[in-house]
Amino acid sequence: MSRNTQTSALLRFSASVPASASVRLAAVSIIAMTALFGTAEAATAAPDTSPVIKASAQPPANPQPATPAERIVAVVNGDVISQADVENRGKLFALSTGLPVNPDVLARLRPQVTQQLIDERLRLQEEQRRKIVISDKQIAAAIDDIEKRNGMEPGALRRKLGDQGVALRTLIDQVRVQIGWGRVLRDELGDKLDVSDADVAEQLAQIKAQTGQPEYRVAEIFLPIEDPSKAAETQKFADTIIQQLRAGAPFGVVAAQFSQSQTALQGGDLGWLRTNQMDPQVASLVAEMPDGAVSNPIRVPGGITIVSRRGKREIGSDVATVLSLRQVFLPFSSPLNASAPTDQQKHQLEQAKLISASAHSCDAMEAANKAAGTVRPSDPGEVRFEGLAPPMKALLGSLQPGQATRPLVSSDGIGILMVCSRDQKNLAAPNKQDISNQLLNDRVELVSRQLVRDLRRRAVIDQRG
Repeated sequence: MSRNTQTSALLRFSASVPASASVRLAAVSIIAMTALFGTAEAATAAPDTSPVIKASAQPPANPQPATPAERIVAVVNGDVISQADVENRGKLFALSTGLPVNPDVLARLRPQVTQQLIDERLRLQEEQRRKIVISDKQIAAAIDDIEKRNGMEPGALRRKLGDQGVALRTLIDQVRVQIGWGRVLRDELGDKLDVSDADVAEQLAQIKAQTGQPEYRVAEIFLPIEDPSKAAETQKFADTIIQQLRAGAPFGVVAAQFSQSQTALQGGDLGWLRTNQMDPQVASLVAEMPDGAVSNPIRVPGGITIVSRRGKREIGSDVATVLSLRQVFLPFSSPLNASAPTDQQKHQLEQAKLISASAHSCDAMEAANKAAGTVRPSDPGEVRFEGLAPPMKALLGSLQPGQATRPLVSSDGIGILMVCSRDQKNLAAPNKQDISNQLLNDRVELVSRQLVRDLRRRAVIDQRG
């Protein structure tokens, strides 16, 4: 068998390996899940050049009839939200959840999308009032990070949105507000950003007192109800979300776009919670749900929440095998056709074979991934062995530290993995840093909801349907 024939055969075989054979631990989302306080400081030299549409002080001398896209849906303190804004955001939601992008679907989404855009505009105005500037460079870096974390080539996200008729500005505006709102909350919290040792010690004492009782990994999508007259619309939208989640839409994607909680920036993930940390009606439901289930809409103070249970364990006891990994990813310049691989794909396979045979340390894997362009991070973070899909468990279970896998071919490139260490850890052991982060998240969420309520009370909002 010739060298090229061998290469083609291996590409055809490897293309059938399930997607789970590639370690992709970053959340799959087309919305930036930028960590609240991990964002770089906003550059002050670069002005915010995104246009803010203002209500014109005087009409033009010869006004032309507005096109449907230009029709004004709402005016928020003088800033206009157009029908085009609503349709673009609705298309973005439909695209990420698998809904068909048609007039019926967009009409069903319109009320909640409009409300989200109103709240978003209020946040943007507060950011502008505080002279918080988010540079184009930060926006580009956030979108670039989305592409890298999801194994996409540079510019692929722009093309994906364009193919579906979604303006890139829709994503840019949402990312801009998310990053800027994090800065607002930092300013608002001030000294409260520092969690004291006494606060942590109090939480540790509570955890130790409840050792052996259950706790749950929970994710949420929170939809606020500021106006009781809008409750039915919010309920209807929650039903639409649940329908798509149960049809397979990624929870993190939907949460990032439509949850009005700060956990949206982490795909709705609330972390591990004890029953006394949840609203009573949520706690009783979560205790009965199987892992992976999505709840019906739950009325809670301030709105409606949708929750998903992701795990259950005993407080203080969760022993697991934890792997430290390194990965190398060699991207394809075009999607793989396993029966007719391109010269570039054949070349990447040969490179992957060399790396697999010659790399004997995690440092060598990091160097190889850097040489390949760092399309995906070399260190995907600690991995719980028991939580891996069966094919990946079989692949990594027999590896010794410093031993690389064979090349793992997918439609967009080739990966090689190496186990650096394999340790037994109690993942439920009280961790001061995790407790501090949870306390801070609670404070951030409370301040965010209070501030949005205050902004709405002071705003002049003309909603035109």
